[in-house]
Amino acid sequence: MNTLKINNLNLIYKNGYNAINGISLEIKNGMFGLLGPNGAGKSSLMKTIVGLQKPTSGSIEFNDIDVVQDTDYIKKNLGFLPQDFGVYPKVNAYDLLNHIAILKGVNNKVERQKQIQYLLEKVNLWNFRDKEVHTFSGGMKQRFGVAQALLGDPKIIIVDEPTAGLDPEERNRFNTLLSDISSEVVVILSTHLVEDVKNLCSEMTIMNKGRILKTGKPKELIEDLEGKIWSKFIDSDELEIYQSNLKVISQQLIERQLQITVFSPTQPEGFSPVEPILEHVYFNVLSQNS
Repeated sequence: MNTLKINNLNLIYKNGYNAINGISLEIKNGMFGLLGPNGAGKSSLMKTIVGLQKPTSGSIEFNDIDVVQDTDYIKKNLGFLPQDFGVYPKVNAYDLLNHIAILKGVNNKVERQKQIQYLLEKVNLWNFRDKEVHTFSGGMKQRFGVAQALLGDPKIIIVDEPTAGLDPEERNRFNTLLSDISSEVVVILSTHLVEDVKNLCSEMTIMNKGRILKTGKPKELIEDLEGKIWSKFIDSDELEIYQSNLKVISQQLIERQLQITVFSPTQPEGFSPVEPILEHVYFNVLSQNS
């Protein structure tokens, strides 16, 4: 079992900006969702975990090794899939993976060949091994990105906004692939898309402005809102009145009518009950900490 422990982590940039503020987390094998809006501090946290920048204070341990001091350990055990996986022009999938494997220290040629074939088969790209990667569809590029992230048998994989721009079919295929991988390693899914976390993660945290706002199992966080979410159609010019009297967590224009969703322990007059979903958890937590 692999374990990442983050304790009271702080990162203050030279300009005084507090990018990470007292974050503590423990993440084990499986898919962990790091959910937050753009600018929440997710990228700063990821860069600090993998040793690209040192925290101002606090500790990070991976499998009981202090990776703030020993950044080589986390790098040797890391797989990373960025949001935009840049590829070299006019290089086929097999040769590009072979090049990346050498950079990752997989020096034995026979072992390297075995890994590349296994991974291309795992991501359903073996039949496209001689095809230049820059000609791949968006979904194929993402699956290729997973293959390169898995080279060298990493114990922790960080995936940044993985399904942006994918069509529903490719999104489902990609999500299934990530789920299969996560049983054996720590996978941290950094995203602003609630749907990705809902479909994939057994544990999650919501962060904003460098802070952890809420952590738990998605199902349990949803259950905590049972009987507390209500909705109503209103005229758009009434919105400010409702916002001043109730906690409006979302609003949506449906057929020229504005539907608002509110959080309230008791049923507001004229509102109908709504079965809570993870989006309600997300918007409610953010509204509490805006």
